[in-house]
Amino acid sequence: MATCDVCGNRYDKAFQVTRGERTGTFDSFECAIQAFAPKCAHCGCRVIGHGVEDGDTVYCCAHCARSSGVQGLADSIG
Repeated sequence: MATCDVCGNRYDKAFQVTRGERTGTFDSFECAIQAFAPKCAHCGCRVIGHGVEDGDTVYCCAHCARSSGVQGLADSIG
């Protein structure tokens, strides 16, 4: 059994996520999101979708980017 890096739970169905040089062990996607997903620079929520970026700054949506003074970003519509 592996131990989750976020919550410490020992779980027989734990899994690993690797991004670049970083690898983590988790018991749930919720814990993996807490460890790997960036936070919106405006509202602080975890960005688990595409989000929008202004340079190195990540926002969950164009509204949050605009609220932070960023101009010219739009949410993807499809």
